[in-house]
Amino acid sequence: RGYVTYNTLVFDSELKEAARGLAGIADAGADAILVQDWAVVKMAREIAPWLDIYGSTQMSVTNAAGVRAAHALGCSRVVLARELSLDEIRKIHQETHGDVACELEMFVHGALCVSYSGQCFSSEAWGGRSANRGQCAQACRLPYEMLVDGQLHPLGDARYLLSPGDLYTLRDIPEIV
Repeated sequence: RGYVTYNTLVFDSELKEAARGLAGIADAGADAILVQDWAVVKMAREIAPWLDIYGSTQMSVTNAAGVRAAHALGCSRVVLARELSLDEIRKIHQETHGDVACELEMFVHGALCVSYSGQCFSSEAWGGRSANRGQCAQACRLPYEMLVDGQLHPLGDARYLLSPGDLYTLRDIPEIV
Protein backbone atom coordinates (compact mmCIF):
# COMPACT_ATOMS: atom_id res chain seq x y z
CA ARG A 1 0.00 0.00 0.00
CA GLY A 2 1.16 3.53 -0.66
CA TYR A 3 0.64 6.41 1.76
CA VAL A 4 1.45 10.07 1.20
CA THR A 5 2.16 12.39 4.09
CA TYR A 6 0.57 15.79 3.55
CA ASN A 7 1.72 17.17 6.89
CA THR A 8 1.63 20.84 6.16
CA LEU A 9 -0.51 23.76 7.14
CA VAL A 10 -2.05 25.39 4.09
CA PHE A 11 -2.47 29.15 3.86
CA ASP A 12 -5.52 30.68 2.15
CA SER A 13 -3.37 31.80 -0.77
CA GLU A 14 -2.29 28.17 -1.31
CA LEU A 15 -5.73 26.53 -1.42
CA LYS A 16 -5.90 26.18 -5.21
CA GLU A 17 -2.40 24.69 -5.35
CA ALA A 18 -3.28 22.35 -2.47
CA ALA A 19 -6.40 21.18 -4.32
CA ARG A 20 -4.29 20.41 -7.41
CA GLY A 21 -1.78 18.54 -5.25
CA LEU A 22 -4.48 16.48 -3.55
CA ALA A 23 -6.03 15.61 -6.92
CA GLY A 24 -2.58 14.54 -8.15
CA ILE A 25 -2.06 12.33 -5.09
CA ALA A 26 -5.44 10.68 -5.62
CA ASP A 27 -4.89 10.27 -9.38
CA ALA A 28 -1.49 8.68 -8.74
CA GLY A 29 -3.27 5.89 -6.86
CA ALA A 30 -2.27 6.58 -3.28
CA ASP A 31 -4.15 4.38 -0.83
CA ALA A 32 -4.27 7.03 1.88
CA ILE A 33 -2.95 10.43 2.91
CA LEU A 34 -1.83 11.53 6.35
CA VAL A 35 -3.00 15.06 7.01
CA GLN A 36 -2.22 17.72 9.61
CA ASP A 37 -4.49 20.55 8.49
CA TRP A 38 -8.19 20.12 9.33
CA ALA A 39 -9.19 22.13 6.23
CA VAL A 40 -7.14 19.80 4.03
CA VAL A 41 -9.14 16.85 5.39
CA LYS A 42 -12.36 18.50 4.24
CA MET A 43 -10.85 19.45 0.89
CA ALA A 44 -9.45 15.94 0.28
CA ARG A 45 -12.82 14.38 1.09
CA GLU A 46 -14.48 16.61 -1.52
CA ILE A 47 -11.79 16.04 -4.18
CA ALA A 48 -11.32 12.29 -3.72
CA PRO A 49 -14.14 10.75 -1.65
CA TRP A 50 -12.69 7.23 -2.14
CA LEU A 51 -9.28 8.12 -0.68
CA ASP A 52 -8.58 7.09 2.92
CA ILE A 53 -7.62 10.07 5.06
CA TYR A 54 -5.64 9.62 8.25
CA GLY A 55 -5.31 12.40 10.79
CA SER A 56 -1.62 12.86 11.52
CA THR A 57 -0.12 13.02 14.99
CA GLN A 58 0.54 16.68 14.12
CA MET A 59 -3.22 17.21 14.10
CA SER A 60 -2.82 17.09 17.91
CA VAL A 61 -5.88 14.95 18.64
CA THR A 62 -5.78 14.44 22.39
CA ASN A 63 -9.28 13.24 23.33
CA ALA A 64 -12.43 11.46 22.18
CA ALA A 65 -14.00 14.73 20.99
CA GLY A 66 -11.04 15.26 18.65
CA VAL A 67 -11.40 11.73 17.25
CA ARG A 68 -15.10 12.34 16.66
CA ALA A 69 -14.42 15.69 14.96
CA ALA A 70 -11.74 14.20 12.68
CA HIS A 71 -14.04 11.31 11.80
CA ALA A 72 -16.93 13.67 11.07
CA LEU A 73 -14.70 15.52 8.57
CA GLY A 74 -13.71 12.30 6.86
CA CYS A 75 -10.76 10.70 8.67
CA SER A 76 -10.93 6.92 8.82
CA ARG A 77 -7.91 6.76 11.15
CA VAL A 78 -6.38 9.16 13.64
CA VAL A 79 -2.78 9.00 14.82
CA LEU A 80 -3.18 10.35 18.33
CA ALA A 81 -0.92 13.07 19.77
CA ARG A 82 2.39 11.44 20.64
CA GLU A 83 2.51 12.86 24.17
CA LEU A 84 -0.49 10.87 25.36
CA SER A 85 0.02 8.22 28.02
CA LEU A 86 -1.26 4.68 27.55
CA ASP A 87 -3.99 5.42 30.11
CA GLU A 88 -5.11 8.45 28.09
CA ILE A 89 -5.11 6.43 24.88
CA ARG A 90 -7.06 3.64 26.59
CA LYS A 91 -9.65 6.18 27.75
CA ILE A 92 -10.02 7.63 24.22
CA HIS A 93 -10.48 4.11 22.85
CA GLN A 94 -13.11 3.30 25.47
CA GLU A 95 -14.98 6.54 24.78
CA THR A 96 -15.01 6.09 20.99
CA HIS A 97 -15.10 2.32 20.49
CA GLY A 98 -18.42 1.29 19.05
CA ASP A 99 -19.83 4.71 18.24
CA VAL A 100 -17.11 6.00 15.89
CA ALA A 101 -15.84 3.91 12.99
CA CYS A 102 -12.42 5.53 13.18
CA GLU A 103 -9.23 3.55 13.75
CA LEU A 104 -6.84 4.80 16.40
CA GLU A 105 -3.10 4.69 15.92
CA MET A 106 -0.31 5.78 18.20
CA PHE A 107 3.20 7.05 17.59
CA VAL A 108 5.50 4.37 18.99
CA HIS A 109 9.01 5.20 17.86
CA GLY A 110 10.97 8.24 16.80
CA ALA A 111 11.48 11.86 17.56
CA LEU A 112 9.50 13.54 20.25
CA CYS A 113 9.26 17.27 19.99
CA VAL A 114 9.92 19.98 22.53
CA SER A 115 6.60 21.36 21.34
CA TYR A 116 3.27 19.58 21.64
CA SER A 117 2.86 16.99 18.86
CA GLY A 118 5.24 18.80 16.56
CA GLN A 119 3.37 22.11 16.66
CA CYS A 120 6.69 23.94 16.86
CA PHE A 121 7.37 27.53 15.98
CA SER A 122 10.94 27.76 17.28
CA SER A 123 12.52 26.46 14.07
CA GLU A 124 10.71 29.13 12.07
CA ALA A 125 11.48 31.87 14.59
CA TRP A 126 15.17 31.00 14.85
CA GLY A 127 15.90 30.08 11.25
CA GLY A 128 12.90 30.73 9.02
CA ARG A 129 12.17 27.00 8.61
CA SER A 130 8.64 26.02 9.60
CA ALA A 131 8.25 22.64 11.27
CA ASN A 132 4.57 22.83 10.37
CA ARG A 133 5.52 22.92 6.70
CA GLY A 134 7.99 20.03 6.77
CA GLN A 135 11.16 22.06 7.31
CA CYS A 136 12.04 21.56 10.97
CA ALA A 137 15.69 22.41 11.63
CA GLN A 138 15.55 20.49 14.93
CA ALA A 139 17.14 23.35 16.85
CA CYS A 140 15.88 21.67 20.03
CA ARG A 141 18.35 18.83 19.45
CA LEU A 142 21.43 21.09 19.47
CA PRO A 143 23.74 21.50 22.45
CA TYR A 144 23.35 24.78 24.30
CA GLU A 145 25.38 26.74 26.80
CA MET A 146 23.87 28.45 29.78
CA LEU A 147 24.86 31.87 31.03
CA VAL A 148 24.00 32.75 34.62
CA ASP A 149 24.54 36.40 35.52
CA GLY A 150 26.87 36.73 32.56
CA GLN A 151 28.98 33.72 33.56
CA LEU A 152 29.13 30.47 31.61
CA HIS A 153 27.58 27.72 33.70
CA PRO A 154 29.00 24.29 32.77
CA LEU A 155 26.24 21.82 31.88
CA GLY A 156 28.30 18.72 31.14
CA ASP A 157 26.10 16.06 29.56
CA ALA A 158 22.99 18.19 30.14
CA ARG A 159 23.91 20.55 27.27
CA TYR A 160 20.92 19.26 25.32
CA LEU A 161 18.47 21.30 27.38
CA LEU A 162 15.56 21.31 24.94
CA SER A 163 15.73 17.80 23.52
CA PRO A 164 13.21 15.38 24.99
CA GLY A 165 14.94 12.49 23.23
CA ASP A 166 13.21 9.84 21.19
CA LEU A 167 10.15 7.78 21.88
CA TYR A 168 11.04 4.12 22.26
CA THR A 169 8.22 1.75 23.18
CA LEU A 170 9.57 -1.67 22.22
CA ARG A 171 9.42 -2.87 25.83
CA ASP A 172 5.85 -1.58 26.11
CA ILE A 173 4.42 -3.46 23.11
CA PRO A 174 2.64 -6.13 25.22
CA GLU A 175 0.80 -3.43 27.18
CA ILE A 176 0.08 -1.42 24.03
CA VAL A 177 -1.47 -4.48 22.37
